Parts: sequence; C-alpha cells; structure tokens
Amino acid sequence: MIITITTKDHWDSFLTKINSYDFYHTYDYHKLTVKDTESFRLLTYTKKEVCIAIPIIVRPIDGSLYYDATSVYGYAGPLENGINDEFINDDFISCLNTYLKKEKIISIFSRLNPFVNYQEKILKNVGLVDNMGPIVTINLGLTAEEQQKQFSKTTKRYLKKTKKHCDIRYSKSESDLDTFMKLYYENMDRVNAKEEYYFTKEYFYNLLKSNSYNTQLIFATLKETGEIISGALFINATNKVIQYHLSGTANKYLYLTPIRLFIDEIRIKANENNYNFLNLGGGLGSKDDNLFRFKSSFSNEYKMFKTWKYIVNKSAYEELCNTKNISIDKEVYKGFFPAYRQ
Repeated sequence: MIITITTKDHWDSFLTKINSYDFYHTYDYHKLTVKDTESFRLLTYTKKEVCIAIPIIVRPIDGSLYYDATSVYGYAGPLENGINDEFINDDFISCLNTYLKKEKIISIFSRLNPFVNYQEKILKNVGLVDNMGPIVTINLGLTAEEQQKQFSKTTKRYLKKTKKHCDIRYSKSESDLDTFMKLYYENMDRVNAKEEYYFTKEYFYNLLKSNSYNTQLIFATLKETGEIISGALFINATNKVIQYHLSGTANKYLYLTPIRLFIDEIRIKANENNYNFLNLGGGLGSKDDNLFRFKSSFSNEYKMFKTWKYIVNKSAYEELCNTKNISIDKEVYKGFFPAYRQ
C-alpha cells in the first residue's frame, strides 16, 4: 500500500532509505514552494527490498470536489532504492491508483529528474512520459581541462575579460542575501517575468539556511570598487549533482556577463570535490532560445528533460473540461496539461 508522509522528521528519515536524491525532493524545498490552498506529501511504497517515493503537491480544483497533483518547480519525480532492470511496476501502480482514487486526485503532472535512475521504469505504462527538450550539463567526470575544451570561443573570451575586472566572493549572510534579491528582481523586471518567479523574502532566506541541502550564494564584485554586480545560487543535496538555481546581474554590468564566471568557479570547485554533474538547465520553456545557447557555450553534453502526465479519473477529467468548454484532443496528453487548468 501507499503510505503518506507529511512531517519533516518522517520525510527526512525516509529519504535516508533512498540511494540519492536532489534538493527538489526534500521536505524543506516543498514547504518553500507550496501555496496557501495547497498541501504537499511524500507518497511511499515499500515491498521487500524495493523502496519508492514520489513527492507531490496536491491542489483543490475550483468548483469541484476533486483534486489534482503537481510537482515543485525544478526536477522532481519518483525516487527509488532496490530497483533493477528486471523490476515490474504492476503492484506499485495498483497501490498508487487505489490511493489516488481514494484521495479524489484525478490527474498528476510531474517534472522528472534526468539524474535519478529508473524513473521511467517506475512509471512505465502509466500515463505519458513526455520529452520536453534538452538541458545542458557539465560532466564533472571529465578533467577540468577536458571540460574547458568544450567552452565556446565566446565564453573563453568573456571569461578572460570578466576575470580581469571581477573577484568572486561566497556568503551566507542575510544582508548579502538582500543584495542578491535586488539583483534577482532587477533581472525579472528586465525580462518581464511572470509573477510566479518573484519569489518572496521568506523563500530566499529559508533556501539559504536549510540543513537538508547545501545552498551556495556566490557574488561577483568589481576589483576597483568592491561593488557587488552579480549573484547566483547553486544548490546540491546527496546525488553529486549541483543545480544552477537562480541568478541576477545589475543591468549596467550585463556586458561583463559575470554569470559565466560563476559557472566556471562552481565547475572547478565541484570537480575538486568529486561531484558528477553541474546542471545548467535548458532554455525558457525548454526552447532552443538565447538562454539555451548561452548555456550550451559551456558544454556539448545534454540530458533530456521529461515530464509525466497521468489522468487517474478520465470521466471526472472530461467532465471538468466540458464544464469549462475546453475540447479534449484525441491524444489526451497533448498540449497544456491538465487541460481544465489552461
């Protein structure tokens, strides 16, 4: 059966049974991202040597007695221990469906994590696992010199220029975090970001102080004046993957592209500490855009970002779509999902 975990102590304890996990899977990160009307929980399944955990956020559906589930912003999806290539998911899926129907959860959307093993095997024949687009990764299994050979000429040129004008500084202080927030918000204003990307002060403070993962706050300062011109957050948990999370640069210093300096600095440090990957992510909405091309200037190695879409209760799903006059494609997982929320 599926056992639900909703408390930090039990959540953290269960994660110790898992081989490795990302910071996106932790209780602390879920608590940061959940909205007032939502709840979050860890769905756990244990049978003999097999252990599976799926973190979800549960949302009420307006005008309905039903709920649906989604994942946190980032790379989440199921975790495992004890699964191998011969694993058959029949019993797990039967237990999962029983639980979801009992909880009146009619659909699930989850972003998956390309660095976690066997996610697709766990979800085999359950809804659709959809390829969204490539993300750029720096393979830290290569030597620092081999990694650097993959840098584009443009990145090498800018790195040389930025190192001439800037120093790197790490920080854990709340006053410096306030400075980072201003730089981040300035970035969001510049790109006309959606409201959901304007994270609260509480979000940033709790992100920095959590003991469930390691958050590195890094700054670029001008050598001449000491002025902070750019900042970034890189985060890692137990899976030897460092995630490039958020960054911001003062508009008047964009020409120096100090983000390149951060990526190079973290890459070198992570390489020295035997990490496996530095994940830079993909383009906006998984598109091949300027952001993706910027990230690709550091590495020619990619992983596929995937999502999981699953309709648990098809009749309730169709009823909600009909109520909102939304036509459902024959390929029910095509387009915006779940369709009744578009």
